[in-house]
Amino acid sequence: MENDNKQIKPPVVVILGHVDHGKSSILESIKDLKITAKESGGITQHIAAYSVEHEGKIITFIDTPGHEAFSGMRKRGSRVADIAILVVAAEEGVKPQTKEAIEHIKKVGIPMIVAINKIDKPAADPERVKRDLITHDIQVESMGGKIPSVNVSAVSGQGIDEMLEMINLVAELENLRADPGAPAEGTIVESHLDKNQGITTTLIVKNGTLRVGDIIGTYSAVGKIKMIEDYLGNNIKEVLPSMPASVIGFEDFTRVGETFQTYGGLDEARNRIREEEKDSQQIEADPENILKIIIKADTLGSLEAIREVLKKIPQEKAAIQILKAETGDINDSDIKLAKVSEAMTVGFRVKINPASQKLALREKVRIAGFDVIYNLQEAVKTALHKKVSHETVRKDLGKLKVLAIFKTGKDSQIIGGRVTDGELTKGANLEVYRNEEKVGAGKITKIQKEQKEVGEAAKGTECGLLFRGDAVIEEGDELRAFSEETYKPGLD
Repeated sequence: MENDNKQIKPPVVVILGHVDHGKSSILESIKDLKITAKESGGITQHIAAYSVEHEGKIITFIDTPGHEAFSGMRKRGSRVADIAILVVAAEEGVKPQTKEAIEHIKKVGIPMIVAINKIDKPAADPERVKRDLITHDIQVESMGGKIPSVNVSAVSGQGIDEMLEMINLVAELENLRADPGAPAEGTIVESHLDKNQGITTTLIVKNGTLRVGDIIGTYSAVGKIKMIEDYLGNNIKEVLPSMPASVIGFEDFTRVGETFQTYGGLDEARNRIREEEKDSQQIEADPENILKIIIKADTLGSLEAIREVLKKIPQEKAAIQILKAETGDINDSDIKLAKVSEAMTVGFRVKINPASQKLALREKVRIAGFDVIYNLQEAVKTALHKKVSHETVRKDLGKLKVLAIFKTGKDSQIIGGRVTDGELTKGANLEVYRNEEKVGAGKITKIQKEQKEVGEAAKGTECGLLFRGDAVIEEGDELRAFSEETYKPGLD
C-alpha cells in the first residue's frame, strides 16, 4: 500500500554543461536575485548546496556545477538531484562537455530543462543551438519536442525568473514526494575539516527528517549529530526532505556521493556497515574506473592538506576511493590491505620498518613516499589517469540521398545516389534514415564514380555504393556517413 504520509517536497536541482558556458554565473545570478544582502552577509565561505524561494516555493541547488557529487552519485546508482539544468551558450552551441552532461543526465534518468545562456551576446543564436541539440537527441518544446527550454542571461538576470518558474512546473509534474516522519536518509555532498568545529559534512536529506542527536552512518563513517547549520550558517535543530545542511558529528571523513541513513545506535551503525562492506564496494558501476588509495601521513594537518589537494583532481571520468587515511608509519596492516584491495599506498613524511618493507616486496605492493604534497598529488593524478576508460568519438562525414537501387543481396545492396553534404569515404559507417527515422546501419565497402572505384565522393557528386548492413535501403532514403575514433581522454 502506498505510504499515506508522503508530502510534496522541494526539487533538488543540478546545473551541468560545458566549461565557460556560464554554469557558475547562473548559480551566482540566482543567489543575487533570491538571497538578500542581509542573508548572504551571513555566508562566510563557499557553500556546496543552498535553497532559494520563488513564488512561495523552495528550490534547492547543488552548487559548484559539474560537482563530483553528481558524478559520484551517478556511479553509485543514487539520485541526488530531481531535475537537471543543461546550460548551453547561445553563441557557441553544443561542445564536448555538453555531450558528456547530456549522457550523465540520461543515465541518471531525471527530467531536463535546457537553459540557453549568454543571449545578451551579439553572436547569440538560440535557434541554432536548438537545432544543434536535435542531433544529440535533445528536442526542445519549440522544436516539436517535450524538453522545456529558456533563454537566459546570467549577466543581466534576463530569463532567470522564467527558469525558476519552469523548475517549479517540472517539479509539480514530477509529483516529488517524501515522508518527513520516516528515518532520515540522503546523500553526502561535501566533507571537509573545519579548524574550529572538526569534520564538517554537507548533505541533502532525501527522505525523513534529520535531527540533532541522531546516529548517522555511511559506508565510510558513522557518528552522532552534535550540530546542524543551514546554508546561511544558522543553527537549526532538524533538516527536512530536499533541504541542504552542514552537520558536525561524523567520526571520520565521508566520501562525496555516498548515501547516509540514521540508526538506533552507534554499534548498530558500525555493525550494519561492516556487514554491508562487500556489497558497498560492489555498488560501484565500474570498478575499473576506481583508484583505491591508502594514505599514511605524519600529522592530522598533513592528512587534511592531502585530502584537499586530492579533491582538486578532476574525477568525472575516474574516481579516487580513500580506503584508509591515518597518521603514523606504514605497517604490515597497510601492506595487507593494499594487497587484498589492489590499492595505491602513499606515505607523506613517514617511514616503513624493515619487516614491513620485506612484506611489501614479497607481496609486490608498491609504496610511494613523498615529502612535497604537490608531488604526491601529481603521482595520484598519473595513477588515476590510467584508470580512465577509452572513449569513442563520432565524426559526421557526409550525407547521401538514395536515387536508385541496383541490386539487393542477403546482407548487401548496390545503390546509387547524390552526396548532399560533406563527403563519403570507403570504409565509413552508415546510418539509414527514412522520413527522419533511423531504420538501420551498416558500412560502405566500395564507392564507384563513372565506372571507376574511388576512395571518396564529395558533395554534389553522384556515385554508386556497395552497402553491407542490417537494413534494406529504399529510394528516397538518406544515408548518413560517420567515422569513430577511440582514444583515452584526460581527467578534465
